Amino acid sequence: MSLFCLDVGNTHAHWGVVDGLTVLAHGEIATASLETSALTSLLAAHPTKGIALASVVPLVTASISPALLCSGRPFYHLCHDTVKGLGFDYPKPAEVGQDRLADCVGAQLVSGAPAVIIGMGTATTVDILTERGYAGGIIAPGLGVMTQYLHERTALLPALDPSSLLGGPAIGKSTVDAMRAGCALGFAGMIGALLDGVCAELVRQGSPMPKVIVTGGAAVYLPASWQARVAHEPHLTLLGLAEAHRRHFA
Repeated sequence: MSLFCLDVGNTHAHWGVVDGLTVLAHGEIATASLETSALTSLLAAHPTKGIALASVVPLVTASISPALLCSGRPFYHLCHDTVKGLGFDYPKPAEVGQDRLADCVGAQLVSGAPAVIIGMGTATTVDILTERGYAGGIIAPGLGVMTQYLHERTALLPALDPSSLLGGPAIGKSTVDAMRAGCALGFAGMIGALLDGVCAELVRQGSPMPKVIVTGGAAVYLPASWQARVAHEPHLTLLGLAEAHRRHFA
């Protein structure tokens, strides 16, 4: 059964048509441009059997929810109190972003627990899935934040395109190369330190070594040396949304 899944983030809204473990179509819209008319056109172009939503932007959620509710398709909004089969080992589940909950449901589907999910969007998030469910996480700056901050907060440093960061020298011989090295090596080093700390803590608690899943737009900018260390699932959030919808209406 195909489902239209919508993940509304701070910068972009990602949508996909999901059937089982297959993403049949997908795309993104700037969150600021996500209006009822654009959403209605998308839904008309993709006549699925249901709709699933996760959003971390409450104003946008309030704006688009009427169109989703009136679509005539079974509509599911993933929240901490609507998600089934996940469980929480966490004192305040309402604080956890809906996209992060979808990622954990997706991890249950594609790898099982224990798992560490690294989301690389506007923020870098690290979420821990155990047999008891969602067990906590980490929030750190995203790659785009790192590259833009230097430009916005200084008079002379230029803006960097994240796609240009890989493959440069470790020792910069120009201002741009120095910035590229700082952002590329610093970002990968931050991810490595976070992952090492989380895995060590889980093992100390008696857990087997977790699987590591990377998702989000900035994941493609990790160095090639990471390929053996992590599994890259670009559509983890969409897969998790579809699975949460299926569980809700089962």
